[in-house]
Amino acid sequence: MNRAASVAAIEECTSGPGRFDPAVLVARDRPLVIRGLVREWPLVRHALESATAFAKALAAMDSGVDVDTLRLPPEADGHIGYTPTMDGFNYRHFRVPLTQGLQRLAGYSQLERPPGLAIQSVAIDACIPAFRQDHALDFLDASVQPRLWVGNRVTTPTHFDAQHNIACVVCGRRRFTLFPPEQLPNLYIGPLDYAPTGAAISLARLDQADDPRFPRLRTALAAAKVATLEPGDAIYMPPLWWHNVASLEQLNALVNYWWPSLSGDGRDQGDSLDALFHCILAFRGLPAGERAHWRGLLDHHVFGEADPVAHVPEHRRGVLGKSLTPEQLAWLRKAAGRHL
Repeated sequence: MNRAASVAAIEECTSGPGRFDPAVLVARDRPLVIRGLVREWPLVRHALESATAFAKALAAMDSGVDVDTLRLPPEADGHIGYTPTMDGFNYRHFRVPLTQGLQRLAGYSQLERPPGLAIQSVAIDACIPAFRQDHALDFLDASVQPRLWVGNRVTTPTHFDAQHNIACVVCGRRRFTLFPPEQLPNLYIGPLDYAPTGAAISLARLDQADDPRFPRLRTALAAAKVATLEPGDAIYMPPLWWHNVASLEQLNALVNYWWPSLSGDGRDQGDSLDALFHCILAFRGLPAGERAHWRGLLDHHVFGEADPVAHVPEHRRGVLGKSLTPEQLAWLRKAAGRHL
């Protein structure tokens, strides 16, 4: 039975001739599938012709630099993760040119039970520098760097991104299963500092919902949303939405774009994961009562909806004001750095 068939579909729209506004996507704070967004990209047109045509076109753009490549044994069934004892990861890591990876994938496609292979998060400007000439998302700032993902039937385990993400399928099909942030307690997340993908992952496989080690997974699956993307389709995923990505063909490729959140006055908010790690250092080891007091302080000054300094004259609101001066930003960074 197809597990994904039992969950809700991700909201979607069809790409039109106009421009998408990233600010509108961000304001939604929920995922959106955009059908046909990059269907006119040359690489997508090659993929719609055949996987071979796509591979040849991609190889012709290869600069020859080595790229991060994972090889999973056939018994892993394409699922990236840990060894059974969590003493290591269930793949071997290589750095080889993109064309060599494509050749290996072509050979694997002839096997009844091939190894899994995943070329992951490659900086496109270094690997296929000609890509941007004919492939672009015009509504994103040129500073947003595209990244390439290529492989066979490999599943990237459930994880989240700290930044906004638009992922565009350029070859093959990919199934995205997304969970809202509040499902975190039901996803059985592994270590923050020892993860196969660089980001913490769920230890629960979505195709094994009856695993007795993870009884709350069914609760998460009841809240999940799913979509299968064809070549040319794209998906927007907000920060902290958990997502599981299953590649469904012998050759799959995806291009994604990450960009950070901006504050109300246009400042790059940076990597908020740094703040999470800082909080672990600062609060995790405190007695329960003190942790509760600090939680209240953070709720009041950071996470609450009410203005914590509405009663203070505007010129004296300091670092809690709506816009920060360069001097206030420098003070905050210095104050935060003292405790790292």
